[in-house]
Amino acid sequence: MPRDTDRITRIQNALKKNSLRAIVCSRPENVLMLTGYWPVMGTSLGIVRDDGHVGVLVPEDEHDLAMHGWADTLHTFQPATLKAMTTTIGAMHQPLTQLAEHMLLPGAPLGFEAGTALVAASYLAIHEFALALRNLLEKAVPGAALRGADDMLADLRSVKTPTEIAHIRKACQVAAGAFKNGLPAAHTGQTEMQMAYAFRSGLVQDALEAEHQRADGFIYCMSGPNSALAYKAYQKSGTRRIAAGDTVLMHCNSYVHGFWTDLTRTYSAGRADDQQRRIHDAIMEARAAALGVIRPGVTACDVDHVARGVMQRYGYGEQFVHPTGHGIGFGANDHNAVPCLHPKSAHVLAAGMVFNVEPAAYIKDVCGLRHCDMVTVTADGMELLSNFQADAAPLIIGQ
Repeated sequence: MPRDTDRITRIQNALKKNSLRAIVCSRPENVLMLTGYWPVMGTSLGIVRDDGHVGVLVPEDEHDLAMHGWADTLHTFQPATLKAMTTTIGAMHQPLTQLAEHMLLPGAPLGFEAGTALVAASYLAIHEFALALRNLLEKAVPGAALRGADDMLADLRSVKTPTEIAHIRKACQVAAGAFKNGLPAAHTGQTEMQMAYAFRSGLVQDALEAEHQRADGFIYCMSGPNSALAYKAYQKSGTRRIAAGDTVLMHCNSYVHGFWTDLTRTYSAGRADDQQRRIHDAIMEARAAALGVIRPGVTACDVDHVARGVMQRYGYGEQFVHPTGHGIGFGANDHNAVPCLHPKSAHVLAAGMVFNVEPAAYIKDVCGLRHCDMVTVTADGMELLSNFQADAAPLIIGQ
């Protein structure tokens, strides 16, 4: 990945503003932002110094992948060996000491991740440093003045560079291919799991055709009364068989090289009934209203207000039970990511922010409908990154 000079400059400015010599991160999304490399196992460290020098410490097995980032200094460590039993932290100590000495960090004020986070999984298991990161830095970087830098990192993640937006745009294109390729294979009688698989196989196929080495994602299907539960903390596909007249809510989180999407389309199995059509009309009108006010300087709560106002006017205000959207890109499903399009949010939109817009209505024991798009704020408005299957008429799955 070519060096993102815009991102490095932003990090340098943030470090100087916070009187930090460098920032050290272990969470994959932060390492990606700092170094252009998305760690596989979560056992890598990314470091950026206030002069823009970038250092990376990775397991030996990830060396070749890490070379695709923009590290000026790349050190490796061997997590396991038959010569001795050691922990991951133990194996990192000496290589980190050497990297820190090379980057002239001992005795300097260093920022690091100190708080909690919702981390998008880059592999089937992700190493979590937690308090061990501070302990490791205290031992490996003598005399360093350690300071939690979570607010600084959140601010940095909230506004993407043009290069980062281009990767997110590709991830949206991969998702669009999945929805396009999956729809012809979808029909009544399938279970939610079978339908989710049909769509997800399209996701993988599109990623292969686009030659993205690290592209994939997750797709979930919730139908009929199950779709009324899709507002909860996570989506899940079940064994329920889809019948004529059901709503079929398909939720997708795709990624390309560590940059994520959050997208939903809701279909009708066969002809939509009057209630489904009315909810669909309300959602699409709320979507249009929200998209119409997005621009730099607008407060996030104002975007929520216009979307929520449309849903209330249609009589579905009480059924729109979550915020209108939240930040997306470095993470997949973090509802605290800036900006949060919440009724009480004071976040101010700025050019480069990327987030979803997801008006919805969930009718208990009956159905749920949601249309979730991704947008980025431009200098004078917004760009819709997921302009597919957005017809005014309900989307139909064959029987």
